Amino acid sequence: MAPTSTPQTPFGRVLTAMVTPFTEDGELDLDGAQRLAAHLVDAGNDGLIVNGTTGESPTTGDEEKARLVRAVVEAVGDRAHVVAGAGTNDTRHSLELARAAERAGAHGLLAVTPYYSKPPQEGLYRHFTAIADATDLPVMLYDIPGRSGVPINTETIVRLAEHPRIVANKDAKGDLGRASWAIAASGLAWYSGDDMLNLPLLSVGAVGFVSVVGHVVAPELRAMLEAHLGGDVAKATEIHQKLLPVFTGMFRTQGVITTKAALALQGLPAGPLRLPLVELSPEETEQLKRDLAAGGVQL
Repeated sequence: MAPTSTPQTPFGRVLTAMVTPFTEDGELDLDGAQRLAAHLVDAGNDGLIVNGTTGESPTTGDEEKARLVRAVVEAVGDRAHVVAGAGTNDTRHSLELARAAERAGAHGLLAVTPYYSKPPQEGLYRHFTAIADATDLPVMLYDIPGRSGVPINTETIVRLAEHPRIVANKDAKGDLGRASWAIAASGLAWYSGDDMLNLPLLSVGAVGFVSVVGHVVAPELRAMLEAHLGGDVAKATEIHQKLLPVFTGMFRTQGVITTKAALALQGLPAGPLRLPLVELSPEETEQLKRDLAAGGVQL
């Protein structure tokens, strides 16, 4: 059974884009994934993204993706929203992933902008609409032009918001002005997809976060959100500023790399990375330790 949602918060408020744990020989670690998912929910997440970029989706197979969704839903499905990444730069493949995620029990879909091929806005509109038409699951768009090569323009977001199953947007555009207009014009539930901008995006109408640093500071993210919602701007700002070293440290290099290193430092399931991602060097690991300690993370 899926946890309770509202039109304003269809996937909860504090979501972590979860890494995919692997065994030492590089295979899918479903037991580790379940333990990590349970830990993240216990820490304050009411949603998890699986099979996103932070879950190394470019290097996991379709069957692995379905098995991972099924395992995470089994572990936390009555306590947290499990949202499955289904976006690729191949619409037909995306539809297959969406349907497989629905069969595996996902509560929603995350659909990233098609990357590398740089389609025009009409192509984006048809791509996302096709994904939304493919299942009965609610869809969160994922706008990240720094990786995909093209933004979802505000006008396109407004068109997509007319679809009854497109209910949210994960914003990693890094443009508070565009976000302000798109939130006002679309009515979509808006989630910050850039940890450094979590608090600023709340101030212009976001309802929550899809976080990477939620792997290590979910209680603090929850406290910042609740302070903001309660009108205690000073407290929210204090927490935001305390977390600045964590925001910086976790993105000194590619976020999956640092996240798996941080989890390993805490004795949590993570395992190795799949190429082309590689482990932190000893020097980078020491820097990460300093960054996390400066932000109050216990190792």
